[in-house]
Amino acid sequence: QVQLVESGGGLVQAGGSLRLSCAASGGTFSRYPMAWFRQAPGKEREFVAAINWSGGNTAYADSVKGRFTISRDNAKNTVYLQMNSLKPEDTAVYYCAAAPKYFSVSRFQNAYDYWGQGTQVTVSS
Repeated sequence: QVQLVESGGGLVQAGGSLRLSCAASGGTFSRYPMAWFRQAPGKEREFVAAINWSGGNTAYADSVKGRFTISRDNAKNTVYLQMNSLKPEDTAVYYCAAAPKYFSVSRFQNAYDYWGQGTQVTVSS
């Protein structure tokens, strides 16, 4: 059983930056892909970014490409999401997710078996 705990959310002004962290435990973190999703009020949860086991392959939603960077530190069992040039439309609860059954990155929620509790990101205009 994999446990995921996100941190790093908060309130930031438009144009600012935040770095989210997701600490994993209970599994072999270095072997499987990880991802970030987000859910804004009144909207469905959507894909943000994903990274494969080694960090050598990443994928991003078009809405965040060039502004967000996903990375991982397998020695620390942690995945990160560096968010720059934040916009009010980035306001959402951000979730990290793990896909122990997969080898490569996926944009689809059903590929991910384990989810964190979420961390709120609010971007003011």
